[in-house]
Amino acid sequence: MPNHILIVEDEPAIGEMIRMSLERDGFRASLVEDVPAAKEVIASDPIDMALVDWMLPGASGIELVRYIRKDDITSQLPIIMLTAKGEEADITTGLDAGADDYLTKPFSPKVLNSRIRALLRRSQSFSKDTIQHGTLVCDSTAHRVTANDQEIDLGHTEFKLLLFFMTNPDRVYSRAQLLDHVWGQGTYIEERTVDVHVLRLRKNLRPHGLDSVIETVRGAGYRFSKVS
Repeated sequence: MPNHILIVEDEPAIGEMIRMSLERDGFRASLVEDVPAAKEVIASDPIDMALVDWMLPGASGIELVRYIRKDDITSQLPIIMLTAKGEEADITTGLDAGADDYLTKPFSPKVLNSRIRALLRRSQSFSKDTIQHGTLVCDSTAHRVTANDQEIDLGHTEFKLLLFFMTNPDRVYSRAQLLDHVWGQGTYIEERTVDVHVLRLRKNLRPHGLDSVIETVRGAGYRFSKVS
């Protein structure tokens, strides 16, 4: 069964271009123009990914992303934001709201489809094991991270990043290598996106005294140090 992609885009020409490109690549696509219509699709027809424009009539795309993340059923749904807002502060806002990736307009449909495939591979490729280092436990089956038996609330991307780090401790990975291993090879994402997600991961680990397990190795990248 083909992956079902929801497109939330209020510019008809852009929306139709994306829909046709996805369907040519073998995806099933649903196109809507606003947040209420998007919520109806999500409630009635399970989707595998959402492509969300930032500027929408009525409620914004950011609000839709936050809505998706708050619902237990859709909290782990891969999301790519599509927008003309390309400043660093805008990218950070989109990622902090819960988007996994960010693509600025104008963009190539081929690039978008490559990012979609990479994000879907990443979502489906991690093994279903429980990994533990000291007090830190990552259960990929339950998609749950705990420290001292207290649950740590992580976003979709931060969870995948931590799972990769815990699976490969004490090794230094460059930003490019992390993009390949966590986001998927052939992904067209700027390396600074890795930095944003590492900062968010550290922020979530800090209340548990574990933010230092993600080390910055100057000039090389990042390393996960085993928790004692």
